[in-house]
Amino acid sequence: MMSERARGRAGVLVVGAGEAGVRVATTLRELGYDRPIVLCGDEPHQPYQRPPLSKAFLDGKAVHADLALRTPEFFRDAGIDVRPGRRVTDVEVDGSGAGTAMCEGGDTVEFDRLVLATGARPRPLPADGGDLDGVCVLRGVDDAERLRDRLATAGRVVIVGGGYIGLEAAALASARGLATTVVEREDRLLSRVSAAPLPEFLAGRHREWGVEFELAADVRELVGDGHRVQDVRLADGRLLPADLVLVGIGAVPETTLAEKLGLDVRRGIVVDAACRTSHPGVWAVGDCTVRPHPHLPGELIAVESVQNANDQARAAAAALAGAEPPRTPVPWFWSDQRELKLQIAGIASGYDRYVVRTDGSVAGLTVLYYRGGALIAAESVNRPADFLAVKRALGKGKTIAPDPAADPGTALKELITDRA
Repeated sequence: MMSERARGRAGVLVVGAGEAGVRVATTLRELGYDRPIVLCGDEPHQPYQRPPLSKAFLDGKAVHADLALRTPEFFRDAGIDVRPGRRVTDVEVDGSGAGTAMCEGGDTVEFDRLVLATGARPRPLPADGGDLDGVCVLRGVDDAERLRDRLATAGRVVIVGGGYIGLEAAALASARGLATTVVEREDRLLSRVSAAPLPEFLAGRHREWGVEFELAADVRELVGDGHRVQDVRLADGRLLPADLVLVGIGAVPETTLAEKLGLDVRRGIVVDAACRTSHPGVWAVGDCTVRPHPHLPGELIAVESVQNANDQARAAAAALAGAEPPRTPVPWFWSDQRELKLQIAGIASGYDRYVVRTDGSVAGLTVLYYRGGALIAAESVNRPADFLAVKRALGKGKTIAPDPAADPGTALKELITDRA
């Protein structure tokens, strides 16, 4: 019965079949929404998880089937019409949000409400040689499969970009005994998102594993024999030998459809707390969006994480279904780098003070971030109790006094207090 219903005009069309898009559709059903839902994805695969791509999948500890977000039977039974390999190339909407989507290949989808979950695409390297064999990116499962195959035969790996994807790949490559170099254009890792103590700690551990870093360095050219990459030329003229290059310099929000619709787009599709765009009948969720900054009034922020995608999707689904909006969650994120488990709670951007909890060993540390005397975020490496305490404090609108928190022997959960 559900599958028959799903063949009609869509009550909601979701463009994008990643974490955010799938969560919109499934949450709508959980909230009792009973009109047809169509989910169009531009990849030929059934919806899958992305976080394992740079972790277990890249390391060969997971296979494609392990990545599935839901089974085809689940979608069928829920009446969610999933259409993989249906890239939406154009959309027309009226004042209420109803309209028609045109797909590559000529088919169309009529709908009453539209959700854009178009994600992001890898930022291209502004240097010649990016099309050489052996130059990879890591965004989708096909990218991960290519990179996994290359790692099996590589000898020298150069990773362009010292973000989390680059560091996870570097950890894996060094664990395999590969000569690994990370090139970062800033003078330290993670400069846009973290205070110095965390990237210094991570860089120190990676160096112990044999990873080399070229900081404050720009890539001028990828050099090859006309077919396969052989070297990475830096701006100062030096050549870094490489038979595998991973370009991980961030992502560009996919806003093409939003721009065609005339939506407010500023480094991403601008949305409010309910993920409404500047059009009253169009929503947007996930990595394609920017939203109001939690600490800096008037500024926008992009939060690229699975948890944010899911949280935004739940908010959008509630608005679409006319349900109560969900409680505002605490943003969180994680990264696995060999024996290091990094966990982040809150958003550190906009901090004016930080406190470091460490016993000076290489086991781990926590960096607590404050603004106006109040706790706003924390980054913890191998200190899960710290992470959970901060996540709990932020979720309850409380804080942790900074001075006693500097003592690594004092449990943070004992220091949670009301904000002044």
